[in-house]
Amino acid sequence: MNIAALKPNGPEGSGARSGAAMDRKIEKPKWQKHIRFIAPAGGVVLLALAYLLFAPPSGRTLKVENTNVSISTAARGAFEDFVPVRGRVTPLSTVYLDAIEGGRVEKIHAEDGASLNAGDAVVDLSNTSLQLTVITSEANVTEQLNSLRNIELTLERDRLQHNRDLVEIEYQITRLGRLLERRKNLAKTGAISEAELQNAEDEYKYYVSKRAVVQDSQRTNARLQNMQMAQMREATAQLQNSLDFARKNVESLNVKAPIAGKLTAFNVEVGQSLAPGTRIGQIDDPSRYKITADIDEFYLGRVDIGQAATISSGNRTYDLTIVKVYPQVRDGKFNIDLTFKDTPPSDVRRGQTVQIKLTLGDTTEALMIPDGAFYQDTGGQWLFVVSSDGSQAVRRNVRLGRRNARFIEVLDGLEPGEKVVTSPYTSFLDKDRLQLTP
Repeated sequence: MNIAALKPNGPEGSGARSGAAMDRKIEKPKWQKHIRFIAPAGGVVLLALAYLLFAPPSGRTLKVENTNVSISTAARGAFEDFVPVRGRVTPLSTVYLDAIEGGRVEKIHAEDGASLNAGDAVVDLSNTSLQLTVITSEANVTEQLNSLRNIELTLERDRLQHNRDLVEIEYQITRLGRLLERRKNLAKTGAISEAELQNAEDEYKYYVSKRAVVQDSQRTNARLQNMQMAQMREATAQLQNSLDFARKNVESLNVKAPIAGKLTAFNVEVGQSLAPGTRIGQIDDPSRYKITADIDEFYLGRVDIGQAATISSGNRTYDLTIVKVYPQVRDGKFNIDLTFKDTPPSDVRRGQTVQIKLTLGDTTEALMIPDGAFYQDTGGQWLFVVSSDGSQAVRRNVRLGRRNARFIEVLDGLEPGEKVVTSPYTSFLDKDRLQLTP
């Protein structure tokens, strides 16, 4: 091929025009200049939208089958403020039989379960030591009484002797007074000497002074004797009280029924030795009963004396009243005593278990959810609330109020018609969301 033939003939030729046309720069549209930046940005947006639509929800999530949880609906209704409790029938009054001084069982007069009248013999005991104590006390009291009588006799003799002395002195004073008057008259006439008159005066003054001394001695002796007698009588009274107490203890060896009732928890044998204070049985009132019940400590602040309760027996409902609350909490429960307002059911028996409906407040309109095992897991602080489409349940803080056997009052955090999970939360306490799958 002739290469030279392909070259243009000159600048003015057609080959020059053709080369000029081939070397001209072609301008692109502006939108095409930015296409390389737009395409990646669009891809990022699409990825973000896809993540939002199809990615799993944020937080700690657990997939749960619908059949494995219980779902309930919050609804408004009449909330009955009561708590059901189990109670046990016990006698209203019980008298315990104790071997106060102890002793050996000599004779048994009644058997366990027997109906007794007040004063009926139950069991006879013997206690040699106690009987010797009583004999010694009797001897001491007798000796003390004899001493007291001897002192009283001595004091009476002293009092009589002082009275005799005073009578004698009074006689001498009267006699000497008359004699002194006569001698004074004789002395004026010179019939007697001055010495005889002075002797009469001295003897008269002597008896007057002696009377004062004897009277003072009598008053002193009487005061001391009265004090001594009072002390002796007090000591004798104490000994007598001790003797009476010892005799009463001896009498208590013959155990008798203090009230009419049924003898229970009685199990002794002839020849058995009982320590002092040993409980040998009890007598229950067979006609009047009370009910004792254990209540969860959650209700301790809402239970008080005088509150009403009911039980059902047959086709009737019987009213009860709380008469005693024991505030001590054991194993998460406290005790109460209830009595019947009227006659108890005829078929009630000691030890029988009954279902009690304890009223805590008036019936009110409230938003409620059914009670469930979730409450023990969350303490009523939060719930899993089901979404409107039922695909998931989200953890939500709520405020719950009163509880009864069926429902829990909702104070805040839920609206009527919303659904919540009421089954146990044990398996997902640390989760924020549940994905509910068919």
